[in-house]
Amino acid sequence: MNTNQLAFNCPPSHASPKDLGEFFVPSMRGPTKSAFKSIMANPMLTMINMAGGMPNPNTFPILQLQARVKAPGATSSQPEDTLKIEKKRRNKTTECLDELLQYSGGCGQESYCNFLYNHTQRTHSPQYADWDVIASCGNTDAIDKALSLFCQPGDSVLVERWTFPGTLSKLAIARVKPVPVVLDEEGMVPADLDRVCSEWGGATPLRVLYVIPTGQNPTGTTMALARRKSIYAVAQKHNLVIIEDDPYYFLQLPKFTSSQGCDVVTDRTCGQQQALVSSLLSLDTDGRVIRLDSFSKILAPNLRCGWVTAPRYILDKIQILNETTTLQPSGLSQGLVSKLLNDTWGMNGWDAHICELRAIYTARRNHFVRMAEKHLSGLVEYTAPLAGMFMWMRVNFGAASADPTAMTRLLHKMNECGIMMAPGMPFSSTATLPSDHYLRAAFALVDIDMFEPALLRLAHAISTISGQPASVDDEAATNDASCSSSKDEIRAGAANSTDKVQLIVPVGFNNVAVVNSRG
Repeated sequence: MNTNQLAFNCPPSHASPKDLGEFFVPSMRGPTKSAFKSIMANPMLTMINMAGGMPNPNTFPILQLQARVKAPGATSSQPEDTLKIEKKRRNKTTECLDELLQYSGGCGQESYCNFLYNHTQRTHSPQYADWDVIASCGNTDAIDKALSLFCQPGDSVLVERWTFPGTLSKLAIARVKPVPVVLDEEGMVPADLDRVCSEWGGATPLRVLYVIPTGQNPTGTTMALARRKSIYAVAQKHNLVIIEDDPYYFLQLPKFTSSQGCDVVTDRTCGQQQALVSSLLSLDTDGRVIRLDSFSKILAPNLRCGWVTAPRYILDKIQILNETTTLQPSGLSQGLVSKLLNDTWGMNGWDAHICELRAIYTARRNHFVRMAEKHLSGLVEYTAPLAGMFMWMRVNFGAASADPTAMTRLLHKMNECGIMMAPGMPFSSTATLPSDHYLRAAFALVDIDMFEPALLRLAHAISTISGQPASVDDEAATNDASCSSSKDEIRAGAANSTDKVQLIVPVGFNNVAVVNSRG
């Protein structure tokens, strides 16, 4: 079927969302809110409230929160900003500490959510009425709750062929089967999504599509606007709920060309002018997209702050799940983020911060790809990512490609050479094949000066296993400090262990975990 023939259904803007409540699992079809909490939420002005089990805020020992923050887009030589949150007195928009530290509902702090609502309206302009945002503890938390609304043991969920291990772990624990859809250089393929849905013969109907449209983890692919429209049209045709997991949305990068030469330290303009591709939420006229956003990649991961955008009736259900699990992100984290974005930076400062991030990751991506061009030619196949912080590489083992042990032996050799990348196996939504020779390289954390030594080590490891010559002088590669078996640290690391390798496996709340294993 030609998905280009599918009409992108765009009725008049701001109609009420479709009611997809029929897809809720039975346990989520009951009352939307606690009767007790509903009464508590609207006390009379003269009421003496002795109902809640809340501690006296005078006992809270934190008297003031103060933080020095970099001015948005500033270099280290430019001024800093200071934000303060007082114990009892609100300063501008953000709640005081007594409010932030007290029990609260499952929606999130008001000032935090107000900023995110305005930011979402400004960035995505949802096309239906009655949408809202709710706080999450990051996207892993939000994925768990979104899936819990629609999936129970025995159900199946549509996912990309390669996808986030945290989601695969959640599905496995919930006894929900992932149904893989083919990926290409632009992400999920609409024709294959339509084929899978049309041919589906499972015990329960397909209701949910989970997708990472921007800087896809692990493949780094980003859907162009036409691709997003086609995916949405297929979802309309088969009446699917779309969980849009988009933590890398604001790390979109310009197309790589070999002539690009951004400097990671001094050039803050590279990538700033590129327009952001429209989100699936911005295309959603039905209210079938549940969008997950996170501050993990754009502020800091252990703030554990994110947000979900969806029709209000869906958020009412997520609120119930929040109130029976995490409640909401830490009040201190929400207060810090709210104070930073509402009162210190403002929306213009937030824009400047995002521009700086895009410039930094553009420069990192460019340098990493140039080093791959220089040292990995003929050894791997890859597409330069257009967003995010990963490059996905298919290893070419040459004559050794048919050897089912080739990938395991490569991981052993990489371990000896002192280079670690994530193998494809933890990201696979279906049984891996002997020919699935993939590595995911993360270029966000490592010092940029280490890119070349890292890829020299990788080139040497691949060449050793495949028997192919690397595109670099073999002597230069083997003389690299950590790639020479004559070096003391390598001998120590491999002592008494010819079969020891660091394996990378999926875990529920992280991308991967590293464990030592013997074959």
